[in-house]
Amino acid sequence: MSLQDDNKAIVGRWFTDFWGETCNLGVIDEIAAPDMLLKYSLHAPRRGRQDIKAFMTDFRAAFPDLKFWGTADLIAEGDLVVGQWQGGGTHTGPAFSDFLVGGLPANTGRTMHFTGITVLKLEDGKIVEEIGLDDGVAALTQLGLLRAS
Repeated sequence: MSLQDDNKAIVGRWFTDFWGETCNLGVIDEIAAPDMLLKYSLHAPRRGRQDIKAFMTDFRAAFPDLKFWGTADLIAEGDLVVGQWQGGGTHTGPAFSDFLVGGLPANTGRTMHFTGITVLKLEDGKIVEEIGLDDGVAALTQLGLLRAS
């Protein structure tokens, strides 16, 4: 297999095991670099395995049915892999204050569904960066944190 195929396999596993229907936090220690950067428009950037674990633990507690899935084949070039996805969940858990524009009180029952594109950078078989461009406006509007115009 080529480097690109290896990288796509790693990212495919990340999307399934970290972002998929059930999150396996152990995958962070296996395929994320110790100082990995996770950055999306909805949340403050996260750096490092422990910070990423804490983020996902809180996100999944607030949105127990949270899941994301790929909507197109992964594209790889050199040390970069690009994925297109959609996902979301329903806020039935505790208060969640991680959104940059504000927080949610406990159990609002509001559902978000949105799309995005993510670029992941790998070095030596580990993910060092995950930087995504998501439709955060749609998610925040659905959650009532932004007003529809």
